[in-house]
Amino acid sequence: MAPRGVRLDHDQRRDWLRLIRTENVGPRSFRNLINRYGGAAAALDALPGLARRGGGLIPPRVPSPAEAEAEMRALERLGGQFLALGEPDYPALLREIDDPPPLIAVLGRVDLLNRPCVGIVGSRNASGAGRTMTARLSRGLGEAGWVVVSGLARGIDAVAHEASLGTGTIAVLAGGLDRPYPRENEPLMRAIAEQGVVLSEMPMGWEPRARDFPRRNRLVSGLSRGVVVVEAADRSGSLITARLAGEQGRDVFAVPGSPLDPRASGTNALIRQGATLVTSASDVLEGLSLLHDTPRPLDAEEGSDAGFDIPDPSDDARGRLLQLLGPTPLPVDDLVAMSGLSAGAVQILLLELELAGRLERHGGGRVSLL
Repeated sequence: MAPRGVRLDHDQRRDWLRLIRTENVGPRSFRNLINRYGGAAAALDALPGLARRGGGLIPPRVPSPAEAEAEMRALERLGGQFLALGEPDYPALLREIDDPPPLIAVLGRVDLLNRPCVGIVGSRNASGAGRTMTARLSRGLGEAGWVVVSGLARGIDAVAHEASLGTGTIAVLAGGLDRPYPRENEPLMRAIAEQGVVLSEMPMGWEPRARDFPRRNRLVSGLSRGVVVVEAADRSGSLITARLAGEQGRDVFAVPGSPLDPRASGTNALIRQGATLVTSASDVLEGLSLLHDTPRPLDAEEGSDAGFDIPDPSDDARGRLLQLLGPTPLPVDDLVAMSGLSAGAVQILLLELELAGRLERHGGGRVSLL
């Protein structure tokens, strides 16, 4: 069931867009800012002071209201809309991950976003057998009522989308909705927009870079109750999706392949590591377990008031935290324990450093100093 929440009005949506498009603001820092200041407008006002206290010489660049309005109009011209975290149509499962995007741009049937979803990913250089298996899995899962999620890439992704067009499919892009990649799949994207859903967290006009694909992969797994890897070589993007799925508490499935085919080395390794071996859609259906919804503190424009009464940390507290931080990633919980500071104070100090461009966030709730 979709989460219940309020819808942002036009000005609130514009402010959310300005905040998430601000330099050095990612999904986690966005969430911390909203929870501390109660709304995007107040958070935007606080940015220069926070960055200054974090050691930033130049405040992070904040898009102007006109720039945000222009992006909103560009999406509307495509026929799309922005969904905000906590609004009724925002995908319920996606809200559960550690870093859900505050805003997603969507084209197509938003009702599919809260139906049961399963991800199917695999090699761009797919074999004939891999393509055949992908089509069978996608059709079988679709006929059983599941929406197929993939990344619109060549090979396995494209076959998964094509085979599930009639029953429901979601394509997640690494670039803006007006910058599909690869370009050869643009006709497929248009078909998905008419019959399914295309979504992205990236700005309109954004050309995808190599580091944007793992960000996309976390959304493929985040939307899905389970992820099926059909073919994957060692160190492939599909294995990143499988790893993220495991970290997000999703089920991981893999199709076995010949040990002589390098495209099966990654899937065979997943099976050795505990992924469920599948040879048919019924194997996936049997293995899928329903995950319980996890409540999130942020629903719409009004954030949690948990951070309202935490005073700005002192210079002594900043010094203690900086002494602990370095280039080696550390869990935030360890920083709290070693610094003797409250969790709220540590989060504020990390937020200051991030806005100053001095902090890098890693998977598993770890951070390091740049």
